[in-house]
Amino acid sequence: MTPTPVGMRCPECSRQKTKVRTAATIRRDPQLTYVLIAINVVAFVAMAASGGGLTGRAGGEVFVNGALFGPAVAAGDWWRIVTGGFLHAGLLHIAFNMYFLYFLGTMLEPEIGKLRFGIVYFVSLLGGSFGALVASPDAVTVGASGAVFGLMGAAILALRARGIDPMQSGLGVTLLLNLGITLFIPNISIGGHIGGLVAGGIVGYLMFEVGERKRGSMAPVLAVCVVLGVALAVGCIAVASSATGV
Repeated sequence: MTPTPVGMRCPECSRQKTKVRTAATIRRDPQLTYVLIAINVVAFVAMAASGGGLTGRAGGEVFVNGALFGPAVAAGDWWRIVTGGFLHAGLLHIAFNMYFLYFLGTMLEPEIGKLRFGIVYFVSLLGGSFGALVASPDAVTVGASGAVFGLMGAAILALRARGIDPMQSGLGVTLLLNLGITLFIPNISIGGHIGGLVAGGIVGYLMFEVGERKRGSMAPVLAVCVVLGVALAVGCIAVASSATGV
């Protein structure tokens, strides 16, 4: 046996070099978060370059063809239920949303992985589009706020599932403040924010309260979440068509 810093080891084992892993090396980079931020920024630059401007003046080809608008969705522009979540009406709008996307993504994605994070994001985005169309189908709506609110809801449930009080973490207070802003400041899509929050909350409950706590297979839970996203997409089209009589 050969003495080593970690105790007595056989000669063969003592010659092996074990790579030291720290918390910093184990923690995964939030790569999908960075990709989503990049897509939002590229979309905003394209919107500005096509005539949309940088200070909130809605317009330009990208904005006109990509913003969420009930009559256009009913007429067949189904992609708007997704693309509307990647467009923003001004620098302040995109800066605010991207800050929270970065904050929540760097906290949540390394803990749950790209797949689950992506499902939470896109189901929340569709939930935001559904809520916006229910509340105001004839309004033009843009922004990642629905997806961001969904991430907040899912993150709060993830903290609870791990025995952490969301209010003590500060995330609960952040959600309440943003809900207050949503309700009392004009020109904000209340339906979009609430819809995204509810959708993200449902997905978070399924993933963390049902999937993780019961320690069963995560595959059926993820399948249900995907089905929910598909149902929200179909619901968006149905609500838009019903509101416009198409």
